[in-house]
Amino acid sequence: MDNFSLRQLRYFAALARHGHFGRAAEASAISQPALSVQIRDLEAAIGQVLFERGARQVRLTRFGEEFAGRVKDILRSVDELSEMARVARTGLSGSLRLGVIPTIAPYLLPRVIGRLNDAYADLDLHVRESITPRLLDELGEGRLDAAIVALPVSEPSLLEVPLFEESLLLVRPEAERDAPVPSPEALHEMRLLLLEEGHCFRDQALSFCHLGQGRGREGLDGSSLSTLVQMVGAGLGVTLIPEMAVPVETRSANVSLARFDDPQPGRTIGMVWRKSSPLSEDLLRLSEVVGAAA
Repeated sequence: MDNFSLRQLRYFAALARHGHFGRAAEASAISQPALSVQIRDLEAAIGQVLFERGARQVRLTRFGEEFAGRVKDILRSVDELSEMARVARTGLSGSLRLGVIPTIAPYLLPRVIGRLNDAYADLDLHVRESITPRLLDELGEGRLDAAIVALPVSEPSLLEVPLFEESLLLVRPEAERDAPVPSPEALHEMRLLLLEEGHCFRDQALSFCHLGQGRGREGLDGSSLSTLVQMVGAGLGVTLIPEMAVPVETRSANVSLARFDDPQPGRTIGMVWRKSSPLSEDLLRLSEVVGAAA
């Protein structure tokens, strides 16, 4: 086996992730022909075909899948070495890649970013908003340094630090303001509007209502809490909302809010990062700043 470069491994990882030469080249900031040459050179160096080339996309061969797992570990270790050296020189400064789930980001970040700027003047914060499974994948691949999500995530390789807890409230049309608050079982008979598949908040709502994924009455799956609240205001059903979202999402909607009887539904918000991260001690201090802002 001839030598191959770390750069070629990064190009390989980009193509494995995107499954398309054009998108991988764009993400890698090189031309598509140059990427193709680098991948061919890598395959020649190891003596194995890594990708099946199709007309519209490429996919990993069986050997390519095994190779991808090792490459992921190598690139993560190299990035952690770089982070370790940077932290030793300057502490928590420079670029920090933070993931946040959509049911947290719009409500928490405005409070947090100012605090972080005050506490870490040299920190260049890059925020990535996405659903929990994608953020956890990107954490594992080293493309994120930390993420703010609902706990627990139960990933053995990640450290979980709780930040705060919040209640989930019932959102109903304004005309139902004085109606009795339904029990979780009574929600079975109501049109419950939920976030689309992939959002952990959807799973939390279904769990509280004792409903499986194939719930009895078909509702509306929305991509945001804002959409769900507006649909409730239009009389299409009811929904649940985290307490931190209330001031933003209900100010222009014709809805009413109600708390459930104890024990109230709720969720724990926390920060997670890789246990192996050289930023771990700094991220722990940063989590305290985030928690205080929240």
